[in-house]
Amino acid sequence: MADPVRTVFFGSGAVALPVLSRLLDSALVVLDSVVTAPPRPAGRKGRLTPTPVAELAATRGLPTRTPGSLRGEAIVEELRATGAELIVLADYGRIIPAAVLELPAHGALNVHPSLLPRHRGATPVAGAILAGDTVTGVSVMRMDEGLDTGPIVAQAAVPLDGTEITPELELRLAELGADLLIEHLPAWLAGTLTARPQPAEGATLTRMLRREDGRLDPARPAAELERQVRAYQPWPGSFLEHDGSRLKVWAASVLGQDITVEPGAIILTEGTLGLGTVDGVLRLDEVQPAGKRRMSGADYRRGRRS
Repeated sequence: MADPVRTVFFGSGAVALPVLSRLLDSALVVLDSVVTAPPRPAGRKGRLTPTPVAELAATRGLPTRTPGSLRGEAIVEELRATGAELIVLADYGRIIPAAVLELPAHGALNVHPSLLPRHRGATPVAGAILAGDTVTGVSVMRMDEGLDTGPIVAQAAVPLDGTEITPELELRLAELGADLLIEHLPAWLAGTLTARPQPAEGATLTRMLRREDGRLDPARPAAELERQVRAYQPWPGSFLEHDGSRLKVWAASVLGQDITVEPGAIILTEGTLGLGTVDGVLRLDEVQPAGKRRMSGADYRRGRRS
């Protein structure tokens, strides 16, 4: 068996943890270090908190780098000095410059949770749910300077039944992506696996989400809003204004009966609340008033005086 390949891992969020865990336990590579985002303020006290990847690395005694940018000469030379022959990336959240991508002999592999070229960019899992896709998957891609445009090393598909929420689907795809990487890594390192260019047709691009994206717009169809509620968990969430305060919506469904309601109107229906939309009613199955716990729409209705 060939000597394990010295590798640097790039990742930040929890979606990267299955990939990092599998690499830590693999005889194919020896991890030199991880590169992750710097600690960020969290909680009411704004305490600086390391990324999930940094926390896992610490428990395994793996050195961690937290550069604010990868474009400086100092970090490039620091990475060059590791002698790494491979970079693996998952859920890192930043663009990798060419000077870094060119360092390892075996290139930089990105485990991306979509069937590229569909849903490139920052929010591919939410993008698949929001679009109503019936299938998604994972791609292992050799990175280039573009945004998720590099050639495909391996892919695996996952059917969707229309009930998925983003956190659960992210975890499912992360586990699949870790398996896919480890399955194809021997052939990649041996030079017997050739990456294929992404097709030009079918490419879509997702973006970072903003808080205001979570507002439920009654000018859109009810089915789209139901997908939004599932797609935008946990961030930015979905919400509407009711009785002068923000009401967060955790679960919703489209009413099957034919009801004509003014878009934006809140109605009482089937024992719970409904939001009038451009083509029907979105039933609010689980909600959370500001400063209170999550509850069923029916319980929220019973607690209102009007």
